[in-house]
Amino acid sequence: MIMERYSSYLIKEFNIDEKVISFVEEAESLLSQRFAAIDDTTAICQMKVLKAFQDNHINATHFDWSTGYGYDDAGREAVERVYASVFGTEAALVRPNIVNGTHAIAATLLGLLRPGDELIEVTGTPYDTLRTVIGKKDGDASNKRGGGSLLGPDDFKGTIRDYGIVYKEVALGDDLDIDIEAIKQAVTPKTRVVAMQRSTGYDWRPAISLESLKAVTDAVHAIDSSIIVMLDNCYGEFVGTVEPTEFGVDVMAGSLIKNPGGGLALSGGYIVGKAALIEQISYRLTCPGIGAECGLTFGQNRNVMQGLFIAPKVVNAALKGAILAGTVYDKLGFEVMPPAEANRSDIIQAIKFGSADKTVAFCQAVQSASPIDSYVSPVPWDMPGYDDQVVMAAGAFVQGSSIELSADAPLREPYIAYFQGGLTYEHSRFGIIKSLDTLVKKGLIAL
Repeated sequence: MIMERYSSYLIKEFNIDEKVISFVEEAESLLSQRFAAIDDTTAICQMKVLKAFQDNHINATHFDWSTGYGYDDAGREAVERVYASVFGTEAALVRPNIVNGTHAIAATLLGLLRPGDELIEVTGTPYDTLRTVIGKKDGDASNKRGGGSLLGPDDFKGTIRDYGIVYKEVALGDDLDIDIEAIKQAVTPKTRVVAMQRSTGYDWRPAISLESLKAVTDAVHAIDSSIIVMLDNCYGEFVGTVEPTEFGVDVMAGSLIKNPGGGLALSGGYIVGKAALIEQISYRLTCPGIGAECGLTFGQNRNVMQGLFIAPKVVNAALKGAILAGTVYDKLGFEVMPPAEANRSDIIQAIKFGSADKTVAFCQAVQSASPIDSYVSPVPWDMPGYDDQVVMAAGAFVQGSSIELSADAPLREPYIAYFQGGLTYEHSRFGIIKSLDTLVKKGLIAL
């Protein structure tokens, strides 16, 4: 509940409408049991991370710098052992030179696939930036059935299709969940990788549940155990007590400036999985003959480790904020995804505003609630890798960090904004309060 003294402070120092505070307080009062369940999950995840640190004998020498090639970087090797332990895998790559989640996924796919192999994406059309990696354009992010034409040979260089790899999609079913029977029909003797995207991306669907991810993994391995099941795990880490690699996903990738970095990692990504697969991927990340043996970590091992240690609690805050945002905007009559009462498999809350004005105002309000660049008003722009202009609120300590309070939206119908992050629940909640206050004062909604 929002305390009376806190409410008075918001009214006095931030000029928040008292009716807005009361509205959010009423929504928050409905969530005590759900928040308690999240706390239970966080407690288990925190102990899992702690055990990984202890089992791998992490000590202060692992924070030391290396230089040059990074040969025998004990800190880098320790970070990767800890990640492998946390995610229940044989090996890991955790590197600051992985620039984002898309880079981690691209390195994974290009490291594993060879000419003539078949890649099947089984969660419909993937996220905008990954379509570029594949060599696919004009995907309709609102279309659960998939879509989009293939790029011509001169559109991009170095895409998956450029290497003679066959790409196929399996659409989600009418229930917006994975269609297991369709996947079984799609697999052929040439299928090398079956890929899944756990999070919503810029689609209008819930994140794929752990149960569904396991069902796909079991079904594919039952057909042919040599097929690699790969998962884009961005935004999903520590939302549940089990990570997908613990129930059979062969290889998984994500970003350090999302959940597992805990807001402290300055850059980077991770790839975890079976040792033989990680070795193959390492040759793509660096080059054949070098692989994982080199790679300077630029003194970031301390931040990466400490960020991972606090990540379960940071994800706890972000998840509570997403649930509050969904509840608030559901009560206002907006469509939200996932539905306000639904179980969640990532930290993203999508809100369908139905107009560009409301969408942009929402993102600008989140920016104004940020600690960094709060005075800046974001506008739609041509962001690299996206088909449409994107408006992005990202007043973060780490540029582009979406585990920090942020919101973004592609400027296309039906005008959906995606809210995520918040290093503390209090900050995430204030972002929601500020967004509602802004929309009310602009006359775009009424309480």
